[in-house]
Amino acid sequence: MTLHATIDRVTDRIRERSVQSRAAYLAKIARAAQEGPARAHLSCGNQAHAYAAMSDKEDMATTRKPNIGIVSAYNDMLSAHQPFEHYPERIRQAGRAAGATVQVAGGVPAMCDGVTQGRPGMELSLFSRDVIALAAGVALSHDCFDSAMYLGVCDKIVPGLIIAAATFGHIPAVFVPAGPMPSGLPNDEKSKVRQQFATGEVGREELMAAEMASYHSAGTCTFYGTANTNQMLMEFMGLHLPGSSFVNPNTPLREALTVAAVERAAAITNLGNDYLPAGQVLDERAFVNGIVGLMATGGSTNLVLHLPAMARAAGVLLDIADFHDLSENVPLMARVYPNGLADVNHFHAAGGLGYMIGQLLEAGLLHPDVKTINGTGLDGYTAEPKLDGGRVRWEAGAKASLNDRILRPATDPFAKSGGLKQLQGNLGRGVIKISAVAPERHVIEAKARVFSDQESVKTAFRAGEFTEDTIVIVRFQGPRANGMPELHSLTPTLAVLQDRGLKVALVTDGRMSGASGKVPAAIHVSPEAAMGGPLARVQDGDLVRLDAASGRLECLAPDFDSREPVAFDPSGSNEGLGREMFAAFRAVAGPATEGAGVVV
Repeated sequence: MTLHATIDRVTDRIRERSVQSRAAYLAKIARAAQEGPARAHLSCGNQAHAYAAMSDKEDMATTRKPNIGIVSAYNDMLSAHQPFEHYPERIRQAGRAAGATVQVAGGVPAMCDGVTQGRPGMELSLFSRDVIALAAGVALSHDCFDSAMYLGVCDKIVPGLIIAAATFGHIPAVFVPAGPMPSGLPNDEKSKVRQQFATGEVGREELMAAEMASYHSAGTCTFYGTANTNQMLMEFMGLHLPGSSFVNPNTPLREALTVAAVERAAAITNLGNDYLPAGQVLDERAFVNGIVGLMATGGSTNLVLHLPAMARAAGVLLDIADFHDLSENVPLMARVYPNGLADVNHFHAAGGLGYMIGQLLEAGLLHPDVKTINGTGLDGYTAEPKLDGGRVRWEAGAKASLNDRILRPATDPFAKSGGLKQLQGNLGRGVIKISAVAPERHVIEAKARVFSDQESVKTAFRAGEFTEDTIVIVRFQGPRANGMPELHSLTPTLAVLQDRGLKVALVTDGRMSGASGKVPAAIHVSPEAAMGGPLARVQDGDLVRLDAASGRLECLAPDFDSREPVAFDPSGSNEGLGREMFAAFRAVAGPATEGAGVVV
């Protein structure tokens, strides 16, 4: 199938924009690769330190077996990462069978936005991505590894690991998922109880029971938020094995896929004939394929923030206009909560990513000729993994959706576009996701209520102050202000107002969770208010227009442009729960339009 004209045009635009940075990047990783496997250049003393604790250290010192480094985000308070506890030993066993040695190179922190929502700790969340990249860099700095396996799943973890994998782009990289937990309490029922709690209809006991019934087991949360969007992305970008993203933890197929991932990590090192540096996988075509997957699945808006940072680490420069243009031409093929009632297990059973990739390839909406860890182009990702005598065998995937209420063909989608819109106007530049927003709410014009933190919004709600159509402005939530926390805890409050018949919208320089959906929200607005951006000039009562149809975001007050911006007061977010340690990050973070990065 001929490549779609928009896919071709946007890819060329990214390539032209990135010509100098990408060339410099490729030259850098080529220089690193020219020296060959790094362990050959370590002194005997260096090597003795590195191998002292290994049972097979003689192999390390005297043979040319590939040495695989594990970078793990394991901890046992996050359901998504708890399954990784026993992966190192399983990977060692599989490595020995594949003629390789394996070492845990290092661990990276993994925090949970679900635990920190609405709390001061959420102000460290975005910057944890850069900490993860730095920690993975420290792990790989020992220069002992012929390839790396990255064990990570959730919101900032995968983007941070990608930044590190790209920075060490001469080292082959295999990403290994853990899979989603089995389905529990349906997500729409959980959301209903949250709204009932917000209005006082149920108490904390009922709320806690619903939450525990939803988040009930090891594995990724089952809604299609940032964590599961990350897993989709790794498959579309060729860094997972085909069909591996949404296989449940602790199942025979999950175990066999991990073994197969080890075998690939051993096969693609610089010691053999199939050398595949991570930096060659992470080119502009891979990032375009990832964005197409984001739009086709209705994925998390957090990736609009993370993908530019990830791409910069590989010398590829993305712009939110790229997301907008691709979204306009990529059909929405999936309805997974919060964009529908199904969860990721239902999506996977209906045909999942293999079916979707096949459909998008047929429509010319994906680059087929990319490099992947599977050793094939993207066509190999239409296959489905099956168990065969304890090992993985890939066979042809689904050719038709098994549930068209969840997954539909590219020729008959839920919507003709992916639902992500660029917004711009005198309030700045941001994005809105409308795939779960009712069409009659795509344009909201109402008076503004201005707040400087999310708790003040909840206080006003409890006081009964929202009695008319309102655009809620929550400013000073950008990376330079307080680290750009998610404002997902506002979702039940705003959803209640919407259900009461009011037209409401959120406009913020902060983020919303990947689980947010039906309330229109203009997010990532840049320049941010703390840097004198336009949101700092909005006043209570100003008429504001959010128009997702035309892509406009404007304050209609006649004197708006002549006002002095309100100054940011950092006293509420500069200390407590470690925030004081991140002052240096807040001081140098880039704009949201470039990924709000610190290390890239």
